[in-house]
Amino acid sequence: MSTATTRIRTGAMQALFAPRSIALVGATDKSGWSLSTFENLRTNGFRGPVHLVNPRTEVVHGRRAHRSLTDIGEAVDMAYVMVPTPAVLPVLREGAGLGIRSYVVLTAGFGETGPEGRRLEEEILAFARENQLTVLGPNGNGYINATEGTTPYGLPIPPPLISGPVGVVLQSGALASSILAFAQARNVGLSLLTSMGNETMVSVTDVIDYLVDDPATRVIALFLESVRRPEEFARAARRAARAGKPIVALKIGSSALASHTAQAHTGALVGDDAVVDAAFRQLGVVRVRSLEDLIITAGLLAQTGPVRGPRIAVVTPSGGACEVIADRAEQEGLELPPFATETVARLKEILPDFATVQNPLDVTGYVVVDRTLLSRALEVVADDPGVDAVMLLTDLPRLPPADLNLTLQHFAATAQRIRDARRPVIVAGNVLTDITEVGRQVQRETGFPYVVGGIEHAMTAIGAAVRWSRALGETDRTAPADKGVPPVVRGETTGLWTEHRASRLLTDNGVPVVPSTLAATEDEAVEAAAAFGYPVVLKAVAEGLGHKSDIGGVRLGLNGPEAVREAHGEVCATLRDRGLTGVGTLVQPQRSGGVELLVGVVRDPAWGLTMAVALGGIWVEVLRDSVLRLLPVDTAGIRRALGELRGARLLQGARGTEPADLDKVAEVVARIGQLAGSLGPRLESLEVNPLLVRGSEVEALDALITWN
Repeated sequence: MSTATTRIRTGAMQALFAPRSIALVGATDKSGWSLSTFENLRTNGFRGPVHLVNPRTEVVHGRRAHRSLTDIGEAVDMAYVMVPTPAVLPVLREGAGLGIRSYVVLTAGFGETGPEGRRLEEEILAFARENQLTVLGPNGNGYINATEGTTPYGLPIPPPLISGPVGVVLQSGALASSILAFAQARNVGLSLLTSMGNETMVSVTDVIDYLVDDPATRVIALFLESVRRPEEFARAARRAARAGKPIVALKIGSSALASHTAQAHTGALVGDDAVVDAAFRQLGVVRVRSLEDLIITAGLLAQTGPVRGPRIAVVTPSGGACEVIADRAEQEGLELPPFATETVARLKEILPDFATVQNPLDVTGYVVVDRTLLSRALEVVADDPGVDAVMLLTDLPRLPPADLNLTLQHFAATAQRIRDARRPVIVAGNVLTDITEVGRQVQRETGFPYVVGGIEHAMTAIGAAVRWSRALGETDRTAPADKGVPPVVRGETTGLWTEHRASRLLTDNGVPVVPSTLAATEDEAVEAAAAFGYPVVLKAVAEGLGHKSDIGGVRLGLNGPEAVREAHGEVCATLRDRGLTGVGTLVQPQRSGGVELLVGVVRDPAWGLTMAVALGGIWVEVLRDSVLRLLPVDTAGIRRALGELRGARLLQGARGTEPADLDKVAEVVARIGQLAGSLGPRLESLEVNPLLVRGSEVEALDALITWN
């Protein structure tokens, strides 16, 4: 359950995460949670007093216990609460009276258990707000502030606790220890790790805001089961983008969009998970698919910062690794450009004669003879003007070397070349293994940079770093403002608006639409066809009829009056046989050639209006070549979205066809999005399918609107 709706003050969050004294309320030798929390605080550098509170015993964990918070008799900055569920609120009442403002509530049994638990949780929230308390949890393990050595955390923290630039926010208490252990195994230092619990008061976005302001944090890593308040999340993500701090997120869970959007083809393309993808992309949030990639990618971004482009050079002592990297680079959208002529010449001077000078570069096994060869090749490649970053494949030692001093000298020299390089250098190992104490010592004493674990994860992380860096220039870092003029709407906004009414709405609001005439009789249909000129298209019209082609309600290429009469009669007969009312036909001039797009907008229950742009017309659900954007989106954003379609070359004039005026297409699509955004909360979906594109001519050929 999450009921918080207001942001928590920065000072209150700082007080929560950096207390000078802590009381463990409910401390007992019978609880592993209690013992772990006490030991964590005792062994990880917390310098303030830790008070133990238990009304039933005088000694806990070998220390004197107080009967209550009042009995402590001195100031307490934070209370870590692990009492039975009904006793939590009384503890907060006592603490508030003593001036304690910060609380971590480990206790479960609240909103996650049902109505009674939700009631208790709401009481806690109301009391906390009334008394200006800050409450993390309930049903959460607490946090680990590695920067300050403050660790009120209910599970064991395996040594060593490594402080560093990655802040971690988790909506899963059970996975927190695993993520912590993996970060330690890869020598990724953490600034803060927070287990959120129920987010009754302190939310994920509150912690993101804290980390954006935290000078010790350079990257924010999130494990999300849900995005509970999308507008707040978007605001916090934009703050992070403005601060140049990447957010890397592992968002789990996916489901189909609610069935009430099924009237439109768009509903088949847009699901909850796809919307999250689109939202994250627009906000510059890097999405990953595994816990390993969450930590590895965050660690890489903390090391490199922005990577200015996708052109990667690779330096490795393994030919096999070159082939693996080449395959993965293509999958990640990375380029492996050929080296410049000068680079090739310089490399030939230092490499053995049997080496092949190309990108990826295999410097060969001669590194066994000349230990400086790899780093000297790196130095040359990093000067190449045609690359944006260099990937160096090398591992830290796992076992004690025969000559430690020589090993330290070698890694120190390589580390210096990496620091002096003109391009970012990303160091990666061949496979994902734990960094041993020997490797930690080498990094610690030589300043050797972060080593990404394994080629597979390294390529994922590099691809993510490049996409994030690109997104920095594309992300809308300010909250969208609604400055649109009121739309022209004729008629009551209820039910299903089929093509005739939907097209009129589009036309009234500046979207180009193929001309059409409504015909109730055969004579009216023939008259309309004659006015347009043959060939024409005839479409079924009836109340509530959405997808006309499903019942044979679209007749194409009608070349004369008799064909129009026959088609009108057959279509109307079919409609009447199905018991439909308001029967008639819509006559339009036949359009041919060009590329057909779908442009659809649906209302996602969490994120709001979401636009899909897809190739395919009636085949859109088969091709499933689509991109999503949350509204509002401007023409530049639409232009980029069009380039993301797999079939984008069709719009660019593939195989001698006329190239589309992409600026004009983006203008029309953006106008459809603006119209949808101006129609108010009753709009459920708006679909134009197809939107025909022929050079600079862009025209809606069919439309459908659903109101809730």
